[in-house]
Amino acid sequence: MAPRDALSCAPPTKGFCPTSPPSSHRGGDGDVSRVPPHRPQPHRCAMAIGEEQRSGCLWRAALAEAVATLLFVALVLGSSAAPGPLAPALGGGLAAAALSCTPGAPQANPALTLALLCTRKLGARRAAAALLAQGCGALLAAAGARLALPEDTGLVTRVSAEGTAGQALAWETLATIPLALATFATSSRAPPHGGGGLVLGSAVAAGALAAGPVSGGSMNPARSLGPALVTGVWDDHWVYWLGPVLGSVLAGLCHEFLLAPGASRDKLRSCLACRDVALVEATSPAPSSPPTHSPPA
Repeated sequence: MAPRDALSCAPPTKGFCPTSPPSSHRGGDGDVSRVPPHRPQPHRCAMAIGEEQRSGCLWRAALAEAVATLLFVALVLGSSAAPGPLAPALGGGLAAAALSCTPGAPQANPALTLALLCTRKLGARRAAAALLAQGCGALLAAAGARLALPEDTGLVTRVSAEGTAGQALAWETLATIPLALATFATSSRAPPHGGGGLVLGSAVAAGALAAGPVSGGSMNPARSLGPALVTGVWDDHWVYWLGPVLGSVLAGLCHEFLLAPGASRDKLRSCLACRDVALVEATSPAPSSPPTHSPPA
C-alpha cells in the first residue's frame, strides 16, 4: 500500500549477512593480502540480528504494520456495510492514500510484502514479522467490526453467485497488478513524489470497482483473512491469497527487472541466484528503487 518499505529503519540484509570491511594482514614475505570485501561473515550476521532486535527497530516496524492493517481493514469493513460496490471501493482507496503518508510507510498488505521479499527488497526476518503483524491487525479489525456492525454478512469476501472461483482468481490477480505496479513505481522516486498517495488510492479504488462484482475486490489477503477467522467462513478463501500474491509478485518482478530505469539482466540474474541486488543497483546509473534503509516518509 505504501510507496516505500515500512521495515526500513535498519540496514537491509538483502538475503544474506552483512559483510565486514576489507582487512589486511602482512605475511612473512612482506606481501599484503586483503580479505574479499563481500564475503558473508556468520558471526557478523548474528551480531547484526541481535543489534536489530535490541534497538527495537524490528518491533517498531511490526507495530506500524499491525496498526496500519487494523485501520485499513476496519475502514474497508465499515464501508462494506453500505449496499453496492462504490462505498467499499472509495473507503479502501481513501484509506490506502491516507496510510501511505503515515510514518514508517507500512504496506498493510501481505501480497505487497511477499512481492518485496521476492524482489530482494525485504529480508526474510522482516517479511515474517510484517506478515504476522498484518494478520494480527486484520484479526482485531474484523473482531471489532463484527461487534460494531448490525450484520456480518458483508464482512467476508465471497465469489459471486454469477461467477466461479477461477473467474474470481483471475479478477483478483488482474486487479492487484496495477496496485503493485503503482507501489513499486512510486518507490522509485527519491524523494517520493507528492502524488504517490493519490496514485495508490486510485489503484485500490479502480481494482475494487473492477473486481467487486465477481470476487469482492479484496486485493489484500489480510482483508479476507480477518473476517474468515472471526466468522469461520472459509469458502474459496484460497482465491484471496493466491490471486493478490500472484499479481503482486508478477508486477514486482516485471517492474524491477523489465520496466524500471535500472532494470538489467545482471540484476535479474543476481535475484535468481539469491545474491544481493543492491550490488548491481549500486553500479546502475538509474536504480529502480531506493535502498530499504531510506528514512521513513
